[in-house]
Amino acid sequence: MVAAALWFVLFSPFTAPYVPFWTGMVVADIVLITLTVLIDGSWTRRIVFSWKNLLLGVIIAAVLWGVFFVGDKLSQLMFSFARPQVDSIYGMKDESDLWRIGISLFLLIGPVEEIFWRGFVQKNLSDFYSDNVGFILTLLFYTAIHIPSGNFMLIMAAMVAGGFWGLIYRIWPQSFTALVVSHALWDLAAFVLFPI
Repeated sequence: MVAAALWFVLFSPFTAPYVPFWTGMVVADIVLITLTVLIDGSWTRRIVFSWKNLLLGVIIAAVLWGVFFVGDKLSQLMFSFARPQVDSIYGMKDESDLWRIGISLFLLIGPVEEIFWRGFVQKNLSDFYSDNVGFILTLLFYTAIHIPSGNFMLIMAAMVAGGFWGLIYRIWPQSFTALVVSHALWDLAAFVLFPI
């Protein structure tokens, strides 16, 4: 519920014009990481930095970037609104310094989102229900919080990325650290270094 409320403020046409997006994202992620530590900090024991996890994180990020690259080209062929909606997402970069955005994405936003959605939400839902139900519910929640944006391409991007990371976590929960690394790298690549 907290994530839904925060994302509503960030993306809703009723509130978004009054909230500096990148500052709002940083604040939202600080709230989410604080909640995960206070409610269930067990994810901290599952973060294991190693060369293997770093390399796997790079590979996962690169594969997802490729999926988005192909998806962008296909969506432009299918939908006339696709590119303008994608451009509006990238237009959010104009409100802040690109270096500040890159640092925020890499060091805070990407890692915190992965820790929250896979390390906290999906893990706890999987423990409570089952691995499959945990994966599906997390994917539905992650996709749904982007609906207030009214941006079909952003909603579909959330569904694809959430499904990609969630499925890897569902199949191989030991890859949690690599997923955190991949989310940080993918955010930095897709939004700053190699925009699609």
